[in-house]
Amino acid sequence: MIRQMAFFAAILLASAAGAQDNQDLAARFGAREGVEQINISPDGRRVVYLTPGSGASTAVVVQELSEDAQPLIAFRSDGNPERVRWCQFAGNERLVCQITALIPESGTFVGFERLVSLSLDGGDPRLLGQRNARQFDGSIIDWLPDQPGFVLMERSGGVYRVDVRTLRLTTAEMPNRNAGGFMTDGRGNVRIMIVGSIRGATGMAGSRVSFFYRTLDSQRWRPLGEYDTLTSEGLYPVAVDPASNAAYVLRKLDGRRALYRITLDGSMTAELVHANEQVDVDGVVRIGRGTQVIGVTFADETRRKVYFDPAFAELARNLGRALPNLPLIDFVESSVDGDSILVHASSDSDPGRYFVYHKTNRNLNEIALDRPQLEQVRLATVRPVTYPATDGVNVPAYLTLPPGSDGRNLPAVLLPHGGPEARDELGFDWLAQYLAQLGYAVLQPNYRGSAGYGDQWLQENGFRSWQTSVGDITAGARWLVSQGIAEPNRMAIVGWSYGGYAALQSGVADPHLFRAIVAIAPVTDLQQLKDDARMFTSRRNVAEYVGTGTHIVQGSPLRNAASIEAPVLLFHGDRDVNVPVIHSQRMDRAMREAGHQSELVVFPNLEHDLADSEARRRMLDQIRTFLAGRLGPSQAVASSATP
Repeated sequence: MIRQMAFFAAILLASAAGAQDNQDLAARFGAREGVEQINISPDGRRVVYLTPGSGASTAVVVQELSEDAQPLIAFRSDGNPERVRWCQFAGNERLVCQITALIPESGTFVGFERLVSLSLDGGDPRLLGQRNARQFDGSIIDWLPDQPGFVLMERSGGVYRVDVRTLRLTTAEMPNRNAGGFMTDGRGNVRIMIVGSIRGATGMAGSRVSFFYRTLDSQRWRPLGEYDTLTSEGLYPVAVDPASNAAYVLRKLDGRRALYRITLDGSMTAELVHANEQVDVDGVVRIGRGTQVIGVTFADETRRKVYFDPAFAELARNLGRALPNLPLIDFVESSVDGDSILVHASSDSDPGRYFVYHKTNRNLNEIALDRPQLEQVRLATVRPVTYPATDGVNVPAYLTLPPGSDGRNLPAVLLPHGGPEARDELGFDWLAQYLAQLGYAVLQPNYRGSAGYGDQWLQENGFRSWQTSVGDITAGARWLVSQGIAEPNRMAIVGWSYGGYAALQSGVADPHLFRAIVAIAPVTDLQQLKDDARMFTSRRNVAEYVGTGTHIVQGSPLRNAASIEAPVLLFHGDRDVNVPVIHSQRMDRAMREAGHQSELVVFPNLEHDLADSEARRRMLDQIRTFLAGRLGPSQAVASSATP
């Protein structure tokens, strides 16, 4: 039985009504998600989530799960410089929230993280970390569901049991100066220690990480395995399962990551749990506040989950029948007794909805929308496709056509993903959907250099092997033309982060293919990318990742700006620490000095994700105007929104 609840209207539907009034597609699609980082209380009676306010601000909302309850705003962060990243229940009466800030220092920005405990109404705030000038004051590694109001917290190489109300703590693991982190079994037992490597006497971080485990009846650490962050070789633990007294680890099998289970009883007995011949296994599915491992997950054409737990396998099948238009189903979290399960369901053409399923009465209650502003918008369907690269290799991609379009002779946009060690998946993408609303065919290629397809597909990486990665992207544009989907003189490319780099470098490699280039927070110079890490202990790792050789010059859009014929539109936040704004500033200047058209829009006080609905609205509207000016007017989707 599905039953809808209306209690989120006070916050979420107000923003939807505003968007309906002005019929502004850019505002609708640029709006940040209405619900982020949602969590259900141990007793299943409440949820807490983040919702956007004006500008970059964010509100923390606590909501009783009853028909007549009104949402309670626990507190707000203004986003400048503090940002609240997540909140979770520590027991039924307290929250723990992570707050971050970027502080300018010596020409760059230094990040800080703080964990704060507070009551459900935002009162009685307490800092959980150490009271000093440390950048990072620790992390929660176990929510101790059997001990309400307590958490296990790792800080300064030790583990402590902390009362989130009084801040009293007891030592669970003595500090170890070599420890870089710990993992528990979700029941308060510290089972794995993580030790990073140091490059000799330099103090620089190495690429190898060592893992040690202990048996339940001993305090002695034993070797579990190693992992190299640059090559992805070795084993990487993702969870400890208390029921089987084993660690789930990712390890390569025939060049692709597979999931193994290794017993932690001293025997180190390993068994293969799941492997896929086409793609990497990338994680496990957990629930019960980290106490249960219920399945494994991977993505081929779509995100898939294989459940070990028969009850959850059956529930997933039943939900699929109850929600046939929302096939992408995730179990987010559950109450401690397992009776109330928080569920997220979405599709390629539905941003997603949150439900609470009650096992006792088998009720499924819809409680929230991801993007209420788009509830009345006719969204596009997304189709998995493959196309041939220049060397004949088939490249997987996703094609989004304007709703109602026949898919013929359209203006088109290539939309390469960031990373580069990431990938696109079948599902809702607000930027692709916005472009489709404007009448563009949108192709999102998982070019070689993308993650998830094994070693051979990953190549060296998207910077060292830029010719292959960019070649796969430009081959996608030619395929659109060969299929009659796109008109050859009406194609553009839009990308964010590495996608922005790929967009600019496509203009270098094939200057006459695209009529317009949009790059959001792009890497523009590979030497600059290495220089960006000069103040951090990871700088040697970054230098090795980017590498040395002719690709540093040949693969840097900045150094080849004179070759780019298409006009360029750049967007960047001036607090971006992932890719500093100097990349776009130098690129814009180089384009202008070469006599080419370029425009740079800098958003003050925003980071890499431009988490500000008004900034995103402005960006989308400027992209619309820019593309229309270069590709000609597109056939925008008629009657896409109902007032």
